[in-house]
Amino acid sequence: MPANTPTRRQFMSKTTALAASVTTPYFFSGELARADDTKSKNDRPLVGAIGLGGRGRSIAGNASRFGEIAARCDVDKKHLGGEPNGKTHFTDYRKLLERKDIDVVTIGTPDHWHTKIAIDAMQAGKDVYCEKPLTLTIDEGKLICKVVKKTGRVLQVGTQQRSEFGGRFLQAVAMVRDGRIGRLKRVIASTGGGQKGGPFPTSAAPAHLDWNMWLGQAPLVPYTPQRCHVNFRWWREYAGGQMTDWGAHHVDISLWAIGLPKKGLLTLEGQGELPKIENGYNMPAQFDVLCKVPGGVELQLVTGRRQGVMFEGSKGRFFVNRGGIYGKPVDRLKDEPLPADAITKLYRGKRPGNHMGNFFECVKTRDLPISDAFSHHRTVTVLHLANLCLLLRRKLTWDLATEQIVGDDEANALQRRQQRKGFEISA
Repeated sequence: MPANTPTRRQFMSKTTALAASVTTPYFFSGELARADDTKSKNDRPLVGAIGLGGRGRSIAGNASRFGEIAARCDVDKKHLGGEPNGKTHFTDYRKLLERKDIDVVTIGTPDHWHTKIAIDAMQAGKDVYCEKPLTLTIDEGKLICKVVKKTGRVLQVGTQQRSEFGGRFLQAVAMVRDGRIGRLKRVIASTGGGQKGGPFPTSAAPAHLDWNMWLGQAPLVPYTPQRCHVNFRWWREYAGGQMTDWGAHHVDISLWAIGLPKKGLLTLEGQGELPKIENGYNMPAQFDVLCKVPGGVELQLVTGRRQGVMFEGSKGRFFVNRGGIYGKPVDRLKDEPLPADAITKLYRGKRPGNHMGNFFECVKTRDLPISDAFSHHRTVTVLHLANLCLLLRRKLTWDLATEQIVGDDEANALQRRQQRKGFEISA
């Protein structure tokens, strides 16, 4: 073991330097840690990776830089890289959570499984790194926040724009907070368009996939290939379409800059066609929703513009996305730089870098991570409300203090969904 590699005990009790920022996905760099009661030779925190398709595999690989991947779980055996064995490979995440030696779990499942697995993991004493969006419904966010408070576990949401991509999103938020465009008047968050498709044929589920477990809380329906893996996000049963997929990134940055208050009324109204195709994608591929935030700032959620965030103020405007940050206020930073501590203050006193690294640092210190459950719940609530206003085709008013939709019992009832027996979420 290299001399500068921290032991698990050192990792959990001392603050050590973390790796610098990276913007490309990491994949598994080594074999699974040993599955018995002894720790791996590196004696680092043991990680259980739940959900290993696409994005899930990437975040688990990134976690392997800071801990040892001790167990994997996926309902699709093809994602496991080996047959389930009850020690290191599982198809039921609950069996993985029974391992007392697992310190941390990563969750890279489809959205409709995020909340239940995260809650079960925290109740089992694990810290959690969960892909965005954290929830399927507003009510799920309330439950997760309740469990984080009750258990004291660390939960980081995978909104990497808060940490990575050259720090340009951090710079954008700091510029707004520092008054570089005067009084903030309008923010346009463009997610890019979603997908249309269907009707799709049904078939028998493949032998390598536990279809019943994949569906989880969602209604029991015949297997359709286009419902699972990457395409799940275009179905209301499992996700929130492009609104919550890319909106979880860009609206998160928008509201961070705006500084969403804890009290007051927020209104949403807009348009977006919900497809009505039997056994087909049912989330709007295009939408335009205007959200009015207490204090007078307008937040527009759109699909028909260049993907990214435009900030407009009384003294100028600028645009930021993963490719860069552009505009005259940005150019003026060469002669009038931001205060030296502007970024570190925004990043809760820590040095920005790898988003997963921030999580593992907070696992050690027990500090709140940069993308915590509470701030993300408030962000994704706005996105869920936007989807509800499109579903109901009417304006909605949200009370930020009571977390209720004002004067609309039908809309309030849609803060939660009926969950299939055996897959209920409880806290």
